[in-house]
Amino acid sequence: MTPHDLHPMPEQCDPTLVAALSQVDTSTLGHWRLWGLCDPALRPLAPGIKACGTIVTLALPGPDGALLHEVLSQVRAGDVLVIDRLGDTRHSAVGGVVAAAAALRGLAAIVVDGPVADLAEILAAGLPVWARGTSQHTTRRLGLGGRVNAPVSVGGVVARPGDLALCDGDGVVFLSPAEAARDIELAQYAATREAFIREGLAKGIALNDLLSPPALAGSR
Repeated sequence: MTPHDLHPMPEQCDPTLVAALSQVDTSTLGHWRLWGLCDPALRPLAPGIKACGTIVTLALPGPDGALLHEVLSQVRAGDVLVIDRLGDTRHSAVGGVVAAAAALRGLAAIVVDGPVADLAEILAAGLPVWARGTSQHTTRRLGLGGRVNAPVSVGGVVARPGDLALCDGDGVVFLSPAEAARDIELAQYAATREAFIREGLAKGIALNDLLSPPALAGSR
């Protein structure tokens, strides 16, 4: 029996929340977040790209890409498709045709925990993709199964359907809508503080004089 574990598409996140989070840099979140930050080996295929949207998850086994083709008929504009390759680092599940189909569906991005193929075609499709590199070994339509819209592990982080993915040149972060709302406020404070520091530097003030003193070990 083919092992499929299929779940409904998650509700999309509030567009206002997505728009606000898209203004935040992943490295800004890295100043305080201890989880949700993916392995930095997951890199954008092109410089200067950024994406943010509702997570749709897929767990895809080894050399099989059949379930990915089914999922592409379900994804919606603004979704970020997050693909767990279940440890496979050899076979590319995302290539030129998949990228073209995803772009036509309005997908915000694909994050795949493995390699891609047809790099030039993916770039030409204009679809933002984060991956672990490229491979000439491609998946096939084998029907081995997989999971759709269940929690997956990508870049060492749990991605849950219906949560948010923020992706930019520094990497990928997964976070819940509640975490996003809180972190947007923290990022706004951080931006104000950074502007203050840059203004001080422009006036010739030493960086150390603009920063708060470090906390002492054992202090209360």
